[in-house]
Amino acid sequence: MKIFIPQDKKYRPVRRINPSRETVYFIPQDGNYTFTKRIIKTYRNHNNKNKTTIMKQEEEKLTGVPENAFRELKPGEVYNPLMSPDRKYPEVNLWSVLWGIAMAVLFSAAAAYLGLKVGQVFEAAIPIAIIAVGVSGAAKRKNALGENVIIQSIGASSGVIVAGAIFTLPALYILQESYPQEITVTFAQVFISSLLGGVLGILFLIPFRKYFVSDMHGKYPFPEATATTQVLVSGEKGGSQAKPLLMAGIIGGLYDFIVATFGWWNENFTTRVCGFGEMLAEKAKLVFKVNTGAAVLGLGYIVGLKYASIICAGSLAVWWIIIPGMSLIWGDSVLNQWNPEITATVGAMSPEEIFKYYAKSIGIGGIAMAGIIGIIKSWSIIKSAVGLAAKEMGGKADAEAGVKRTQRDLSMKIIAIGSIITLILVTLFFYFDVMQGNLLHTVVAILLVAGISFLFTTVAANAIAIVGTNPVSGMTLMTLILASVVMVAVGLKGPGGMVAALVMGGVVCTALSMAGGFITDLKIGYWLGSTPVKQETWKFLGTIVSAATVGGVMIILNKTYGFTSGQLAAPQANAMAAVIEPLMNGVGAPWLLYGIGAVLAIVLNACKIPALAFALGMFIPLELNVPLVVGGAVNWYVTGRSKDAALNAERGEKGTLLASGFIAGGALMGVVSAAMRFGGVNLVNDAWLNNTWSEVLALGAYAILIFYLVKASMKTK
Repeated sequence: MKIFIPQDKKYRPVRRINPSRETVYFIPQDGNYTFTKRIIKTYRNHNNKNKTTIMKQEEEKLTGVPENAFRELKPGEVYNPLMSPDRKYPEVNLWSVLWGIAMAVLFSAAAAYLGLKVGQVFEAAIPIAIIAVGVSGAAKRKNALGENVIIQSIGASSGVIVAGAIFTLPALYILQESYPQEITVTFAQVFISSLLGGVLGILFLIPFRKYFVSDMHGKYPFPEATATTQVLVSGEKGGSQAKPLLMAGIIGGLYDFIVATFGWWNENFTTRVCGFGEMLAEKAKLVFKVNTGAAVLGLGYIVGLKYASIICAGSLAVWWIIIPGMSLIWGDSVLNQWNPEITATVGAMSPEEIFKYYAKSIGIGGIAMAGIIGIIKSWSIIKSAVGLAAKEMGGKADAEAGVKRTQRDLSMKIIAIGSIITLILVTLFFYFDVMQGNLLHTVVAILLVAGISFLFTTVAANAIAIVGTNPVSGMTLMTLILASVVMVAVGLKGPGGMVAALVMGGVVCTALSMAGGFITDLKIGYWLGSTPVKQETWKFLGTIVSAATVGGVMIILNKTYGFTSGQLAAPQANAMAAVIEPLMNGVGAPWLLYGIGAVLAIVLNACKIPALAFALGMFIPLELNVPLVVGGAVNWYVTGRSKDAALNAERGEKGTLLASGFIAGGALMGVVSAAMRFGGVNLVNDAWLNNTWSEVLALGAYAILIFYLVKASMKTK
């Protein structure tokens, strides 16, 4: 006989089975299905007397988060996480640390490649959570929830470090092409700036953990944290989810590997494939493009139709209205007031050249203004968060014994000392490497970096808490403009000033990116009952591993493709380079174009349209935005075909797994392909890719890939 007995007497038996299967199940009287199971074996000895042996505690059965996890608490109501604050659970051990490091390396490489290729960094938290649950289930580990949270937390450092690094640091390589004698880029510069920025982001966010995850319980949706939490809790369901993720990863990986390594079909399809399309591009400056890769299709599915449509609308406004309009109005003019290198008339340029020299700057102005609007909207959050931090900094330390396990953070003393040491290291890095021994430039730079990083940390966390998207690129762009203006004012100009501004931007961008991503980890831990101090401590390890991986991948990609070749979009880094180069060279920046973009962002905000998404679409190339709408349309289709809401939700979840597989597989195999080219292995037939039939074949392969995503998403058990 097996009897499931709780630890206290507040439970009642709910089901009894016949004596031959003497099993009794208990649930708590308050309806919370989280309880501890003990096994009692009853057997008969030779005298036929019943003897009962109480076995050791076997496992904790977790069936879902409490119903008050996602809503605001009533007066006097307390949230009790799944893992009891009064118990200790396996969290940090060799298993969780090694798997966390492995996830950080793999997803750092994948996210860096995809981010530099298309300008979008996918969120690694959910795929890592699925893998963590899958491997724990395969290894039959008991009470693995705490371990899985640590795996996810260490591994998720990948996405945030990548986002911080690729938005700014590739601009060093881009500018090096123009200034090969004055600018040199080393692995140490990329690694140290990413590492120190990530550490600052962690230390600056910790004082605000309680405000965002506990004090504001139920007031912020935390979309990514919610999805990741559900995956971690799902247990057996999460283990089974690893299979479609793996299958989609193989399909997406092979698809993108064939394109990047063998070139069996073209990466893009354009209207230039026929004579009429060529004529439209030449005469009317109208062109249509779509990237046919698996990773970008998966990205569009996860972004969803709403935001994908807004992003693509921004792109179409540039490519189908602004570019043809400029050619029509200023076709015979040479517009080179801010770029003397331009000698051709607007009408003589291709659509791509008009985009590069003019239209892209409008997008930059829109991104910058959208970032300012976001800061203004979040000002009350900044004040309240800073006030809370000041209160905690000034208050007396509570006795550790009186603090619950689930509320225990790194002490303020450690945070203060750690922040000071980190800022000293940043200062030394700036003084000896970036500013070439100039004390004034170093002091001004460290004041800018520390001030902006600390103030905007809460803005980044707030953005993640509300919409799950960190507008770090807009805030970093404003940082670069501010840094460039200030550094020029104190006498630092030219290539040296460009390097200084970009490294400063790299530290700030990584700090803000880490702050936004880490609040997701801490919210997951709050819902599940992890120990915050363990998440905070081991996040530093993930930061080190991710920073080293990103630096290596960036060097490989630059030597393989080159950031100025056009094969790597690196849109954010190109924007950063485009902004600071004229400012540091004394050439007037295209303020008129920036102003047009800024005004457009204000109008969009007044119309309740997400200005940042629209402005990003104006800046990112058209061929990378159209697939987002295709993926978003697939999402809309598979989640709306049935009248059964539960079935639609299940299909949507299945599609998310498949799309995550496309992203991870395609991006990882893209890194492998880049490594092969780096090693001198190039199997692409360029003559075939220049043939229009390679684009026709690409369209056919793309249609098959879309068909698979639709059918596989709709096939549920």
